Amino acid sequence: MKEEKKGFFSKLAAGLSKTRNNIVSGMDSIFSRFTSIDEEFFEEIEEILIMGDIGINATAKIIEELKANIKENKIKEPSQCKEMLISSIKNQMRPDENAYDFEDKKTVLLVIGVNGVGKTTSVGKLAGIYKSQGKRVLIAAADTFRAAAVEQLTEWAGRAGVEIVSGQEGSDPAAVIFDALSAAKSRNVDILICDTAGRLHNKKNLMEELRKIDRVIEREYPGATRENMVVLDGTTGQNALAQARQFKEVMDVTGIILTKLDGTAKGGIAIAIQAELGIPVKYIGIGEKIEDLQKFDSDAFVDALFSTDAS
Repeated sequence: MKEEKKGFFSKLAAGLSKTRNNIVSGMDSIFSRFTSIDEEFFEEIEEILIMGDIGINATAKIIEELKANIKENKIKEPSQCKEMLISSIKNQMRPDENAYDFEDKKTVLLVIGVNGVGKTTSVGKLAGIYKSQGKRVLIAAADTFRAAAVEQLTEWAGRAGVEIVSGQEGSDPAAVIFDALSAAKSRNVDILICDTAGRLHNKKNLMEELRKIDRVIEREYPGATRENMVVLDGTTGQNALAQARQFKEVMDVTGIILTKLDGTAKGGIAIAIQAELGIPVKYIGIGEKIEDLQKFDSDAFVDALFSTDAS
């Protein structure tokens, strides 16, 4: 398992190299160029962080904490600030200690997101993760409007070795969820993972469909622990943040799955999402295999994002 984690970190570090190159070169220039800590010093750090898609609110919080740490530790040299900056960002990113408690309860996990972000493959990978933990897992293929979505998910279910409940293409997604909930209860399933529609006729219809599914789950399985995770494409930067905000308006979003971090120049968006919306990043994806989706490790992520050692 340690070897697998080490391999994942290497892939993550390689995948974030574009983001890291954008941030680290600018940071190193600031820390070596400035001879004193003043407002201009902080402004330049702020600019680099915002350019790295870390976002205005997240950057403001990071700078505020950095200033407090510098004052508290009576730091005078700019070169001494780098580790403090990295530490401040790690503090912003850490998921709550209860973030993964749902894994040990009877859970209905709704996976939402627009088409093209890696939603369906994330469902398949999550199924593989939970199955490897010894859980009884069931998948609901409720993305009935996208051609080949059910077929794709059936293939993933086979790969992960879990059962799947599906309907006809174009059928009512909430009806598929209803059937899957009945199956989950009768088969004593630990985690039911629901793939949902990523696109309908318009955004309003999609959001209404999600509300309908939410009501069905509340009515049919009120005792289940609920997880609603939004899948976001890490390459889309601030657009991903906007998507998360829209989904948060219609559902209680409990976590983010951030995909396609291999090769993005916008990896800092993970920090922005956490700070701007208060939604933890719970899983990150860096490739096509089941093991290429893993639990989010804030320390490893920030090290891969900022450390020149990761290059």
